[in-house]
Order: sequence, then C-alpha cells, then structure tokens
Amino acid sequence: MNIFATLKSRIDAVIGQLAAEGKIPAGLDLARVSAEPPRESSHGDVATNAAMVLAKPAGMAPKDLAAMLVERLKTVPEVVDASVAGPGFINLKLQDDIWRDALRDVLTIGVAYGDGKAGQGEPVNVEYVSANPTGPMHVGHARGAVFGDVLARLLAKAGFAVTKEYYINDAGGQVDHVARALRARYLQALGKLSEDDVLGMLQRKEIMYGGDYLVPVAEALKARDGEKWAASTDESIWVPPLREFTVAYMMNVVKDDLKALGVQHDLFSSEKALVDKGKVDDALKFLESAGLTYTGILEPPKGKTPDDWEPRPQLLFKATEFGDEVDRPLKKSDGTWTYFASDIAYHKDKVDRGFNNLVNIWGADHGGYVKRVQAALKALTAGKGKLDVQLCQMVRVLNNGEPVKMSKRAGTFVTMRDLIDEVGKDVVRFIMLTRKNDAPLDFDYAKVKEKTRENPVFYVQYAHARGRSVFRHAAEMFPTADLTDAGLAKADLSRLTDPDEIGVLRTLANWPRTIESAAIAHEPHRLAFYMYELAAQFHGLWNKGNDAVQLRFLQANDQKVSEARLALVRGVGLVIASGLAVFGVEPVEEMR
Repeated sequence: MNIFATLKSRIDAVIGQLAAEGKIPAGLDLARVSAEPPRESSHGDVATNAAMVLAKPAGMAPKDLAAMLVERLKTVPEVVDASVAGPGFINLKLQDDIWRDALRDVLTIGVAYGDGKAGQGEPVNVEYVSANPTGPMHVGHARGAVFGDVLARLLAKAGFAVTKEYYINDAGGQVDHVARALRARYLQALGKLSEDDVLGMLQRKEIMYGGDYLVPVAEALKARDGEKWAASTDESIWVPPLREFTVAYMMNVVKDDLKALGVQHDLFSSEKALVDKGKVDDALKFLESAGLTYTGILEPPKGKTPDDWEPRPQLLFKATEFGDEVDRPLKKSDGTWTYFASDIAYHKDKVDRGFNNLVNIWGADHGGYVKRVQAALKALTAGKGKLDVQLCQMVRVLNNGEPVKMSKRAGTFVTMRDLIDEVGKDVVRFIMLTRKNDAPLDFDYAKVKEKTRENPVFYVQYAHARGRSVFRHAAEMFPTADLTDAGLAKADLSRLTDPDEIGVLRTLANWPRTIESAAIAHEPHRLAFYMYELAAQFHGLWNKGNDAVQLRFLQANDQKVSEARLALVRGVGLVIASGLAVFGVEPVEEMR
C-alpha cells in the first residue's frame, strides 16, 4: 500500500464532498494536489498543498480553504490530527498502526515491495552508452552505463515496459579513422612498421588513434588475413573491411566490459544498417512530404568571421518550428547525409517500433545537440512523442585526492575496466548514483574503500549485513520461533512504540512513493539518498540499543517484543535489498 497515494485519494474525496455541498466550486483540477512527507518530521506525517494550489481557482484565501479542509480531514479514518501551517499548507498526523501495516506489507510482498503501476505498461525506450566502437570505454561511459541501466530498472519497477538499447555509431568518419589506425598497427604486427613509425604517424595526424588497445586487434587481423591488406595503398580497398573488422572486435570488447559492469542491453541498433536499408532517405522524405525541409543558407556560426565562413545553399530541417534556435542542415558539402540526418532516421525507427516515450543518456559534451533531436522527434510524431535527454557530467578518478594516472592500454584516459578491476562492479554502480547525473562526480579509490558512514556503499551494505547478523543471533536465542517473513508478518507490531522505531516505519512506508517519484522524474539517485537515510536510521536504532539494554532488538526474556523488532529489522533489510536490486548491486550477508 502506498500510504501517500491513499491520503491523496482521501484529500481528493474531501474536496469532492465540499464541492458537492456547494462550499467550493465543482470541477477543480486536482492534478497538482500532493500528499507527501513534510520537510520536518516534527510537523506531522503527511503534508498537502491542497489549499495553496486550489485557493485561486476556488476564489478563496488559502488559509480559509485550508481551515475548511482541516475540519473535514480530521474525520478521515487514518488521520489523528490536522493543522494549518504557514500560508496554507496542511499537516496531517496519522495513526501509528498505518505505519505498522506498511511493515506487514513489506514482509508480505518482499523485495517486490515498491513495484508500482504508474507506468501502466507504457513502452519506453532507454538508449544509453552508445559509445563509438573506436576503443575501450572510459569512466564517463561507466557513469552513463550505470545511470541508464538503473533508470531502466527503476522504470520497470514503476510499471513501464522498458527496452534497453545501444546505438552503434558505425557509419561515420570516426570508424574510418580507427580503421586507418588499425592498419598502422597491422603493418607493425607484420614487421613493416616500428612503434616509432606508428607514433610518428600519430603526431603528424596521419592516424587519429594511438592507444595500445589496437595492438591485439591488429594481431587478430593478422591471424585471420595474413598480409592480405599490406600491399595496397588504395584506401577504398582496405578501409571498408578493416572498419568492419574493428567495429566487430571493439563491440565484443564493449559488450564484455558492460557485462563486467552488470549491464545488459535488450537491443543493439546499427547506424550503418539504417543507412544501408535506406531509412535515412525514408525519414527525410517523410519530413519533406510534411513541408518541413527547404534549401537555404544559414547564418555563420557564432564566433566565425566572414573570412572563414563560406555561405552555401543547404538542405535544412525547419527545427525552429519545433523549439530549436536555428534550422539544421541535413546534407554535408560533399552531398552525404549529416550525422543529424542519421539521428532523425534512428529516432523515426524507434517511433515506428512503437515507442513514443524515449529517454536518451548522453555525455555532457552533447548538450548542444539536445534541442535539435527533440525538435526532430516533435516533427516525426506531430508533437505526441516525448524525448528526455539526460546528460551525464564528467567523472574525475582520484586516489586519496590525487588524480589517477591514465590507462596504458587506452593511452589517454582511465578505462571502465580499470575502475571495475580496482573496486568491483557493485561499488562502481552504487557510487555512480550518489550524485545527480548532471553534477560532476569525484570517484576516489581510497574513499570508496573506507569503512565509515562517509562511504555510502559501505554504510548501506553494513545496515543490511547487521540485520542478517541479528537474525543469526535470534535463531540461537529463539530456536522455536517462526522467523520467516510470513511468520514475522503475524507478530504483535503494537510492541513497536519507540519514536525512532516509528520513524523507521514511516521511511519504509515511503519506499513505494520514492520509487514512483524517482521513476517519473528520471532521477535514480533519489534511491541512493533514500537508502542512505534508511541505513542511518537503522544504525541509529542499533546504537540506541547499545546505550539502553531495553531497546535492543533481541530481549531474551520477551520473545513478543523481540519478534516485533525482528520484523522491523527484516523490513529494513528487504527494502534495502529492493533498492540494491534496482541498482544491480548484491546485498551482503556479512561484512568482515
């Protein structure tokens, strides 16, 4: 049961009663009326803005409407007291049994507690990672991979039908560049070039990629084809097959690294396949038939001078009609499609597959690209499609506050695999969610290995492990007690009376609401904050029991109160496990 959703329905019903009695206007829009935990727990259990958002359409002062609502809300079965705060907010105090019933729900439902129906089965496509297949993934990709994967899990838990997708950019100039770099390493593997020769080519910008990661790719090419591609100087002969070989090899590396991070996509879509199938042509014909393209001359980009700007007629998309700052070119000077044209085709392909709700996870350096793609989606769906682009800011890798050296294999950056090998996938996944995705993140090897409350991974996992240790002791103390979830759901929970125990129950009851609100807002970091708060409350109860024997979870001379507290401990463990499952992190049974 989502108690906050229940209270929202109670508030809506009270408003309906007042309207039926003619005391307020009928037909008020209740969409903005909320029921949520107050900022300060001392203010009550549930706060509502009903009077604040309805006062103007009702033609009343907020405080007057609030006073009218308070009198009616006091008669609601779950409500013990109601009061007006500030300019017209309403705080509600609920019966403690409401929170005890929520604990029974946790014990009955298990880790599925919090699963919701907000999504109503709506298909949503979450596209994330989508790194160019030109080299190993770096820590920035790790953040996008974790954020996208956890957001997809969160949306599924909230009732959406999620497809997790990776878009392979295998048709652009970057894959041609890596093919040329591979040939240099291939010639080196054949003994026809030295390491200095390859580095010289890199310095002269004859090749664009120089990391050691291409050495095993070149060795694999040599093993397959021998000297087949060594003699010809005609790029048209060797660039296409080497490009295909590199993309296939690097995508296997990418998939292997993602697997090590616990990330698995449902679908890999190829840009080259879209182009080869004529889907870019089809998408542009669609826009042309809708009158959304024209040939024109764009103004020079900001910062350009007349000397370095060459105006020319271009095929343009009317992006400004859909919220973009300028219309966008669809063809390059050589007549080939722009990357944006391919992206339009890709998003049309998603729409054609039944997705009108799209989420793209991109690096922060793509921020300037957002509006044009959103404009394209509006054009493709007559405004019905939704595209939320979530940008992931940079990750700085440190060790005791000092920058970590670059990966020798990658040459210019710390790889995702370096990160996983150093601290493990579960730590990587959790830490990546401890800040909002659009804020920079420091990942300090030393900090994430600390066993203190300053390390959120340890602090949350320690709460779960402590709970399991309580049960191991309970099994010895009460060998005949039914300590299963079903058995504990039947415990006398009225024995939970300490204010801090009730506080934990309130937090457990807020889990379904947290899932729903985080899913709708596309903010999975909220779950990390929630789990840290729940862990802090649990550790607080543990410490309180250390100071006062009568408040310990296990009382040898009082099995009934012990069972009630064990129910609470188990509830905390189940909700932490539920949250960690969304994060793709395994809860630990004990910590050494």
